[in-house]
This record gives sequence, structure tokens and C-alpha cells, in this order.
Amino acid sequence: MSPINFDINPEISIIVCTYNRAHYLNKGIDSVLNQTFTNWELVIVDDGSSDQTFAVVNPYLEKYNNIRYLKHKNKKQCYAKNAGIQASFGKYLTFLDSDDAYKPNHLESRLQYMKAHPEIDLIEGGFFSEDNILVADYYQSDKLINLKKCVLGPTFFGKRKVFFELQGFKHMIYGEDTDLWARAEKIFKTEKLKEPETYIYTRAETSVSKNFTNDSTQNLSSSM
Repeated sequence: MSPINFDINPEISIIVCTYNRAHYLNKGIDSVLNQTFTNWELVIVDDGSSDQTFAVVNPYLEKYNNIRYLKHKNKKQCYAKNAGIQASFGKYLTFLDSDDAYKPNHLESRLQYMKAHPEIDLIEGGFFSEDNILVADYYQSDKLINLKKCVLGPTFFGKRKVFFELQGFKHMIYGEDTDLWARAEKIFKTEKLKEPETYIYTRAETSVSKNFTNDSTQNLSSSM
């Protein structure tokens, strides 16, 4: 994986991958605009949406030169994430799911941690969510585990080299976040954070975690 060359030097690149989530996007984009840390770029990767996604994004593109929009045919999340990584220019890369949001100090808190611990290459965690969200276990697909015990990919905040040296996310049905984290642990210095909880996780009805929770629950019930 090779980065695209361009004359821009944001401290942080935020990658938002979206597919037919037009009605959620404003919340996330506005939360980025409200950050206390301002040297960032926002890369919105549209994975072939057929709804009003561009109509929602376009006013931001016209107003802010640090927000960019990419669109390709529907190729699923892993491809969209990797496209965003390749198009990014930040010293640090992070993510935001299209139905989630940041608290105002999210970027500032993550950057402060990384600069206070220069030996760390990648961090994860520090998210707020409703209680008792269950998702399919990456290691045992017929088992449900609490989201709080999972690796939550959109909370990744890491040095640019991590994502390029790992060749981005592998193309998987689910579990690509856990897979990348496991690979990173082998060659980089990683750290899981519990606080501050500055990433606001929302489980939309059409989200991957929601779908796998429902499917897994049905599978578990049928096997009992």
C-alpha cells in the first residue's frame, strides 16, 4: 500500500466510510468540526451509496477545504477503509463510523496521549455506548460478547506508518478490526485505553454490529 502524494500536512487524518447513511452523517461531521484540536483533515469515503449522501456532504465540501469526498462502487468496508488510508496525509490516522460522533476533546485527548508516550504506535478504546451491547465474537462466531470487551476499529488512533506497513485492513466479512489489531500487536507498540470515553458509539439498526448480533442470537437460539 502506497500513499498518494499531495502538498498538505494535517496532523490528523479522520477517515469516515459510509454507505447509505445520509441521515446520520451530519452528526458525525459536525462533531469533527467542533473539535478543540483543529489541525485535521476529514476524508469521507462513499462506498457506492444510492441515497442522498453527496447532497449532505456537498455543503461541507464547499465551505471547508480540509474535508474531502471520495466515491467508488460498493466494495464493502475494508476496501473503503483502505481507500481512505491511501488518500490520507496526516501524521496520525483515525476513524469515525458514519453513525457515530466525537466528544469535543476527542482528537486533542488522543494526540496528547500519543505525544506523552512517543513509544506507542497505535491506541484503541475510550468509547461511550449504551450498556450491554452484544456482538459476535471474532474468535468464536457462535458466541456473543459485550462490545466493551471488543476491539472497536473506529477508535483506532495511530501513527501513519502502522496502517501502511500492515497493508491496511484485510478483506473479511467481519472482524477486520480485531485482525488488524492482532497483526499490529506483533510488530508495533500498542495500548488499549478505557478513558477518556470521548468516542460516542451508536448502534444503528443497519450497522454491521447490529446485524451480526441479530444473526448470532438466532444461530445460538436454533442450536439450543
